[in-house]
Amino acid sequence: MTIIAEHGFLILSLACAFGFFMAWGIGANDVANAMGTSVGSKALTVTQAIMIAMVFEFLGAYLAGGEVTSTIRKGIIDTDSLNTRPELLVFGMMAALLAAGTWLLVASIKGWPVSTTHTIVGAIVGFAAVGISVDAVYWSKVGKIVASWVVSPILAGSISYALFKSVQSLILNHDDPFARAKRFIPFYMFAVGFLMSMVTMLKGLKHVFKDAGMSMSFGECAAYATLVGVIVAGIGMVFLRRIKDDSPPAGQERDRKDRFANVERVFAVLMVFTACSMAFAHGSNDVANAVGPLAAIVSIVNTGTITAKSIMPSWILLLGGAGIVLGLATYGFRVMATVGQKITMLTPSRGFAAELGAAATVVTASATGLPISTTHTLVGAVLGVGFARGIAAINLRVVGNIFMSWLVTLPAGAGLSILFFFMLKGMFSD
Repeated sequence: MTIIAEHGFLILSLACAFGFFMAWGIGANDVANAMGTSVGSKALTVTQAIMIAMVFEFLGAYLAGGEVTSTIRKGIIDTDSLNTRPELLVFGMMAALLAAGTWLLVASIKGWPVSTTHTIVGAIVGFAAVGISVDAVYWSKVGKIVASWVVSPILAGSISYALFKSVQSLILNHDDPFARAKRFIPFYMFAVGFLMSMVTMLKGLKHVFKDAGMSMSFGECAAYATLVGVIVAGIGMVFLRRIKDDSPPAGQERDRKDRFANVERVFAVLMVFTACSMAFAHGSNDVANAVGPLAAIVSIVNTGTITAKSIMPSWILLLGGAGIVLGLATYGFRVMATVGQKITMLTPSRGFAAELGAAATVVTASATGLPISTTHTLVGAVLGVGFARGIAAINLRVVGNIFMSWLVTLPAGAGLSILFFFMLKGMFSD
């Protein structure tokens, strides 16, 4: 405790810097891959995607990210043995933030979309297993996280594959796809309204509901989301009636691009809505990867003790939100390019199927308790759309690099965290 009392201000300053660095990494990597489908399909330009993500990620992080946060992210380590030496947990959390931020920087430079949750979990497991005790880690929970490497992409890929196949069957593979689109797109609009509402309520607004003393079951969320879906479909039908087919008449020669131009424009509009909702939900949920450990450090420095829960000060959420926005704006373009352009060629209809498939996976996971990674979910969804067009439509070299980066993420976070933990411990030792 004397170490914390003596160096409290310096520890807090470094912790804030490391937390901001980690939040920057979330913006540069996680947020960028979430917007990659919109950019790759040309539904949004890079500038438009960055502006949308900056607004909705920040709103999600600041307005809906402030629940009473567990001090130990994901509850993966036992801190009872540290009650007499709380400074070890402080050094460990600082090391975890710096290690996770460093790995996300490397991954972002390489254009690898990696899981920020897996990165911070690997970092926490690393310092806990070596710096405290192997028995301090709840290995069963770590096993569930590793299982999400398989669960997330397979589930999202299967749903996205089925969605795009339905788009092909119902709309694209017909002589007059625009007429078919006006007939069937309202059903997809209902799905957009329903799933985006579910994602927003289950992921984005759950903290707000808690703060307001409200409790909404999955069934109640589904009922409200159904209503929103019906409203969205109704509005969509009104606007679809006003859209005129400006491609050449059926009796004249029409190339493939002409026939699909208006259809793809409609899907592009749908992708804007999915992008906004996913950004809000992502910001509210994944900002905890940066601010959760920081909140634990602030709590221990202020109280001198380790508590099971720590109140999340608003300034920490502001710091996390600002870091995410800066990361996306300064370095998000590399991961955007990987997800949106290098895995497979995306059009608005393909990108729509991928984003909706990812949203459906998030909802399914929230309902069943499946461990998933948002990054792995989205990459799996893009792969599913690619498989719908055949294996030749997928850049297997890029996919291999992405899978390898996923395997390296946990040990990389752990190794860096162990190194930084002993460096910090040595720096502040008497």
